[in-house]
Amino acid sequence: MPVISYELPDRFVAGTVGRPGERSFYLQARAGRRVTSVGLEKFQVTLLAERLEELLDEVLRRSGGEAAVPAVTPVELRDDAPLDQPVEEEFRVGAMALAWDPDEQRVLIEAREATEAEDPEAAEAAEDPDDPDDLDDLEADDPAVAVLRVSLTAAQARAFAERALQVVAAGRPPCPLCGLPLDAAGHVCPRQNGYLG
Repeated sequence: MPVISYELPDRFVAGTVGRPGERSFYLQARAGRRVTSVGLEKFQVTLLAERLEELLDEVLRRSGGEAAVPAVTPVELRDDAPLDQPVEEEFRVGAMALAWDPDEQRVLIEAREATEAEDPEAAEAAEDPDDPDDLDDLEADDPAVAVLRVSLTAAQARAFAERALQVVAAGRPPCPLCGLPLDAAGHVCPRQNGYLG
């Protein structure tokens, strides 16, 4: 299967298709007219965004403010637009990796196709900015597995993480009693002894 690479894409976002409670999550990269969408689970979006924030904060901390890593998302990079249509899933994501390239001052994100033996719950996000093995993992290719590889500036990565966390939070509101997600028709609330809340 191919390695789909994007060096500093015009757009790289997490987004959804569907109503809250029935949403499908995607990573989508665009460069010019070329668009690639890969499907993944909500928890994978959350994990990637959180690890990305941690990676950027760590790089900024270790550099003593010398690295070109913004502490917050630059306003001009905020992207609230929907996914580019049509959304055609290239593959489902299994494992993910991310790393910091100190030479290029870029974040490298890799999303690999899920294999039959791979449990989506075991998706990984590695984020040690000084571990050269992270970059080696990004270079190791299994020709039988499709891979989406994206290289972003720190500012683009910060914007991606902010949007991704907003996308995840935009789902069903929580029940004020038990904290479980509410459906449009309500839900059976354990705090109300099984009555519809």
